[in-house]
Amino acid sequence: MAVDRSTIVDQNLLDLLEAWEDRGGSRLRLDEAVGAGTDLTGRTALELLESQFVARHLDLEARALKRRNEGYYTIGSCGHEGNVVLGRLLRATDPTFLHYRSGALMAERARHVPGTTPIFDVLLSLVASSQDPVSGGRHKVFGSRRLWVPPQTSTIASHLPKAVGCAFALHRAHKIGFAADVPADGLVACTFGDATVNHSVAQGAFNAASWTAFQRLPMPLLFVCEDNHIGISVRTPDNWISDRFRGYPQLGYFHGDGTDLVSAWNAARAAVAYVRERRRPAFLHLEVVRLLGHAGSDVETEYRPRQEIEANERLDPLLRSVALVLDAGIATVDEVRSLYEEIRSRVQAGAREVVSRPRLRSADEVTASLAPYAPDAVRTEAERAPAHEARIELFGSEKALPESSDRPRHLAVQLNRALTDALAQFPEMLVFGEDVGRKGGVYHVTTGLTERAGVSRVFNTLLDETTILGLSLGAGHLGLLPVPEIQYLAYYHNAEDQLRGEACSLQFFSDGQFRNPMVVRIASFGYQKGFGGHFHNDTSIAVLRDLPGLVIASPSRPDDAVRMLRTCLAKARVDGSVVCFLEPIALYMTKDLHEPGDGAWATPYPPPGQAAAFGEGRVDLVGEGSDLTIVTYANGVFLSLRAAKRLYEEHGVRARVVDLMWLAPLDEELILEHVRATGRVLVVDEGRRTGGVNEAILALLADRLCDDMPRTGRVCGEDTFTPLGPAANEVLPTEDKIIDGGLALVLPANKEVDG
Repeated sequence: MAVDRSTIVDQNLLDLLEAWEDRGGSRLRLDEAVGAGTDLTGRTALELLESQFVARHLDLEARALKRRNEGYYTIGSCGHEGNVVLGRLLRATDPTFLHYRSGALMAERARHVPGTTPIFDVLLSLVASSQDPVSGGRHKVFGSRRLWVPPQTSTIASHLPKAVGCAFALHRAHKIGFAADVPADGLVACTFGDATVNHSVAQGAFNAASWTAFQRLPMPLLFVCEDNHIGISVRTPDNWISDRFRGYPQLGYFHGDGTDLVSAWNAARAAVAYVRERRRPAFLHLEVVRLLGHAGSDVETEYRPRQEIEANERLDPLLRSVALVLDAGIATVDEVRSLYEEIRSRVQAGAREVVSRPRLRSADEVTASLAPYAPDAVRTEAERAPAHEARIELFGSEKALPESSDRPRHLAVQLNRALTDALAQFPEMLVFGEDVGRKGGVYHVTTGLTERAGVSRVFNTLLDETTILGLSLGAGHLGLLPVPEIQYLAYYHNAEDQLRGEACSLQFFSDGQFRNPMVVRIASFGYQKGFGGHFHNDTSIAVLRDLPGLVIASPSRPDDAVRMLRTCLAKARVDGSVVCFLEPIALYMTKDLHEPGDGAWATPYPPPGQAAAFGEGRVDLVGEGSDLTIVTYANGVFLSLRAAKRLYEEHGVRARVVDLMWLAPLDEELILEHVRATGRVLVVDEGRRTGGVNEAILALLADRLCDDMPRTGRVCGEDTFTPLGPAANEVLPTEDKIIDGGLALVLPANKEVDG
């Protein structure tokens, strides 16, 4: 049976106090420094020790709760309590993104805001109580709205890009006159372990911070590496962190012994001052130890010799902090022992109380904070017109206002105009991404926006989708309205976890207290007439549809795109929503629908004040539309309308085309209404057969129309990557395939089609 090291670690401190021999010197005055070469005073050292004691007893009680089957989380801070110095040196207005060994830091940071209850808050989260003020019982996380600590749920580097983004956006917010709730001299901090630095996402964040600082742009970011020399069971090579970061370009390097309060204080104080005063990034390397294994379930003796475990326990930072205050005469043995036991009693009493507190009891309670929606407020915001003077300033003149001409224009032009209007309407809005600046984007959607709104609001980023989305996250945290561009749908997959692990989970895991609104524009889908192959014709959105709370908008027509963008921006601004706005590349420049020169796919510009209803699709009838319902989106709308015209003219089949417009949420009632109207439905989905929207629609019909199931068919993309050249048409829906699929459903001999 494994030895309970938590009991040993606890007893080690008690044994130190029992064996301590009072040297009989005079007591240090509390406002005096504890030694030469530091400004750490006795008073501060004693308060830091108290916070270290709090963290330790919370860790011990977490394991006790687990043994009693009353708690659910045992990853602790034991050995990392040296991070307590950052709790004192950072302000409560400095946004701080923490990893899961930050108990002492949080306990100390709470001193900045009277009335906070760090002990009880952590205990509530350990037992997953719905009264947990951080996540509402959804996870054990360190976080606090009052302390500017957004909760992180699994910090394997995924929080570093948004820390970079927040630091970059802080200066940008003040520059454009936006009243962020972080002072202009604030800084951003993020903490992580030594194993984390090897993650590609971490490397991207270090590079982005360095890249920004290299251009002499402000980047007030403090990276804090708590180096315990091991990642679960995998050792970090000796000197790897120091050798890797001591000479990192544009990144100040500071080193401290995290087991020694004075060393940790001196290093952290210097690093914080460097970042705050110079507005440049720094890397604080705190060497610590990990006590009690990775978590309560981790049997450390399976991969570490007992002698090594015991040697680490002798480096326990609490032993060294106790020795410091006793040596300096700041407190007596009895006073330290009394403080340690008094905190133990408070923690244990709190634990007895929290186990009786309520838990989440229903799916509705669990998901309440996932995707808030205030329909009236969103509609009002979406239909709010920008100030006329602001529009004149950006468009250049009254005559240049897009509604002053009724000339129909194509999708790329109308999106450009809509973005210009949005920049006039939302002074906190930023547009950025690769090539969006002077070039105006690969497809010219952002042409002229930098010249109109200025480089502070429309700008290029480095070529890294993780950084682009990380910037969006950080800017959203500060209250800005980021509109990043991902150049192609396939490129999004390089950074998918920034939405999955961070953006879409934030309101859920913070019980709605934090938000990171954004509208991510993505040039999407196929039909580029042979250009680019898979990476420029990716049609799969399965990973997007799988994200809880994510809004997915996919316009096809230019006028709908303008109205939908207004609604998406309002949804982000009002509800804090994360939105993906999927723009069909093949329709950017399309003007004609049925015949060359008919101009049927170009539209006039919808004037300000018009907006799409959130989550509602639209329907086009060909003839009476009584024979067949085609459900589709994006390029599928264009192809289906062409096919419907031919079905009617060549075969007498009267079809209705349902343009979903929103892929999350789906307009289920609209689908059901129009499927019932014809009794036949063909789903046209340029996404793949597996994981595509078609699966969700067919499942909806099976669930809701099981007693009167219509004839069903689908024409969708094959389960393959898109090839280069004309072969792409072999694996994507085409006009002819839609006609064949429709005829197969209308002909009585056929019950279903799967084309």
